[in-house]
Amino acid sequence: MPVEQLSSRRLYEQLAERIRQQILSGALNPGDRLPTERIFARDYGVSRTVVREAVKTLQQEGLIEIKAGLGTFVVDATDRAFSQSLSLMMSVSLSDKLLDVVEIREILEVQMAALAAARAKPEDIDKMKSAVAKMDRSLDDISEFIKQDHAFHLALAHATQNAVMPLLISSIVDLLQQLRSRTALVDGSLERGQQHHKRILDAISRGDAEVAREAMQAHLRQVRRDGEASQENGA
Repeated sequence: MPVEQLSSRRLYEQLAERIRQQILSGALNPGDRLPTERIFARDYGVSRTVVREAVKTLQQEGLIEIKAGLGTFVVDATDRAFSQSLSLMMSVSLSDKLLDVVEIREILEVQMAALAAARAKPEDIDKMKSAVAKMDRSLDDISEFIKQDHAFHLALAHATQNAVMPLLISSIVDLLQQLRSRTALVDGSLERGQQHHKRILDAISRGDAEVAREAMQAHLRQVRRDGEASQENGA
């Protein structure tokens, strides 16, 4: 198929955009191997440096991966695109309604905890244990605590073995970083959160779906109370 060559400034961005469009349109599919650097340079009339920069850009976007000795391949970016689009939509539309997002979590995560208790694999539980341990060590470091709180809930979502759950929860939990930053200023909020995390983890580790559901309900009630308190205090 004839290839229209590139011209003008910032050639690597133009080349990256051409390849990006081929991936998003389905002309290139997950698992497809891209042409070699030499062939790209020849077909588009650019230097190999331009090709390398374009490939680097697409790799950073998560659209392609480089396998040593094998070549450059298209990856399945559907999940990434879905999560990023949902996160952006929620950030724009719900930035002043964070307690509404807590309500979404109350709907989703209670049942999610029960599913995780029934389906979690040992590696899922290990990830949750690691996050809880790191939160214990980060009670005086709000930024790190929030990061590990996210890791805990995301690992729990993966433990459901439902591929959509992590996408939904990641977007919601990312938005809740704003709420966590505020609730962390409420006296005792981090310590209370840890008590709930440990109860949830214990129930999931024992495979007790009903207790896991109840523990998550209690945790999210605490999140709501601390969120309301932070708003009252103007945090």
